[in-house]
Amino acid sequence: MRVLDIMRGTTVDGPGFRTSIYLAGCEHRCSGCHNPQSWDFSAGKEMTEAEILQIVAEEDFDVTFSGGDPMYHPEEVRQLAIKIHDLGHNIWLYTGFTWEELIKNADLAHVLPEIDVIVDGPFIEKYRDPDLLFRGSANQRIIDVAKSLEAGIPVDWIR
Repeated sequence: MRVLDIMRGTTVDGPGFRTSIYLAGCEHRCSGCHNPQSWDFSAGKEMTEAEILQIVAEEDFDVTFSGGDPMYHPEEVRQLAIKIHDLGHNIWLYTGFTWEELIKNADLAHVLPEIDVIVDGPFIEKYRDPDLLFRGSANQRIIDVAKSLEAGIPVDWIR
């Protein structure tokens, strides 16, 4: 798995202290992206699942997948998420895909049951709002995955 960075103890990618795993590669190429170096699928360094899990276990914080866009690596993210849940951690995932796009794509939808909260949608510069909680632009939603899968429609995460 190509990892750009792993931020230990961050508080900006979800509630509480978190271990944020930034994966390489994104084809959304949002104008105004705060991390355009993450678009390159060959950026960062190759890390094994075991190496990533060791860091998650050492830190013992909940986990956030970001990037790039982790949904360009659906099976690797799903397998890692299963093991992170086995360690007892909550998982957030940031993606430029919308909930509706994720649900319609079998490979991407397969990841959803392993994620607790998704922040969906591309960053749209004209909707940028630095005062928003855990997201960059007003079009992005913070979605409770389990409740959404049960309801069949996106359900907002409530803090």
